[in-house]
Amino acid sequence: MSTMDPTRPEGVMRVAYGGQGVVQREDGERLPCRFRRSVGRPCCGDRVRLERAGADDWVVAEILPRRNEFVRGDGRQRRQVIACNLDQVLVVIAPEPRPSRDLVERYLVAVHSLGMQPVLVINKAELLDASAGLTDTAQSPPFSRVAEYRRLGYTVVHTSTRAAPGTDALAPLLHGSTSILVGQSGVGKSSLVNRLIPDLDLQTGELSRATGKGTHTTTTTILYELPDGGALIDSPGVWEYGLWAMSARELAAGFPEFWPYVGQCRFNDCRHHGEPGCAVDAAMGEGAIPEWRLSAYRRLLEQA
Repeated sequence: MSTMDPTRPEGVMRVAYGGQGVVQREDGERLPCRFRRSVGRPCCGDRVRLERAGADDWVVAEILPRRNEFVRGDGRQRRQVIACNLDQVLVVIAPEPRPSRDLVERYLVAVHSLGMQPVLVINKAELLDASAGLTDTAQSPPFSRVAEYRRLGYTVVHTSTRAAPGTDALAPLLHGSTSILVGQSGVGKSSLVNRLIPDLDLQTGELSRATGKGTHTTTTTILYELPDGGALIDSPGVWEYGLWAMSARELAAGFPEFWPYVGQCRFNDCRHHGEPGCAVDAAMGEGAIPEWRLSAYRRLLEQA
């Protein structure tokens, strides 16, 4: 027999904005709710417990412990939580707009440090075809390094919502998992969501009706149910993803190929930035660590 208190139902936060949001119970019922300042502001993906504040008025009484958080750094390098309780982060890039240098590395460092699985999604893949006239883009980083990312252990998939290869390679990776799409504005995240979630308009409309207000899909983080099980969170696009303030040790932990060598440096506080006896530097010289990855780490270290 269930011991759950029906007067204090639990559920997952589907969308949260301002001082309100929508929680979905396990039976599928969606409950609009308000946030109490004393409890705090839940995020998309949070599991929360509600209580009544009136006949049809629910408030968040408790935010249950989070398994993890996906965050980004704000303008002052402070952590800003975007979503939580995730299995994987889908980092979406595209030939247009071209990603800035080290954008992929910033995302990968963040995902590793936050204890989630990264997947690199190259969308608008049809633009990388030589016939599209973007050969310079196809031959430049990060697109020219797909094989190297895979050798480093990363899952890389190509997608398109306009032509081959479609989204067939991505859909199976989402089954049964809670994933979030992140990336620059304009890389096609919304188009991917439309392709992956056939009843997107229905789900968006239901969330809007639950709150009595429109849900702005391009500016609000929203959790959608996938047709074959699992959930996909769409986050607003950003022009540049920034890391929060990190130590050299934390930053190095975001480069898995460094891990076997970090403890072998001459100095315990080695920052892997030209210090004598640096095992990471030596591994790069022997070809065990790609030179471009160590260079990216050092640029991120200088920015930190």
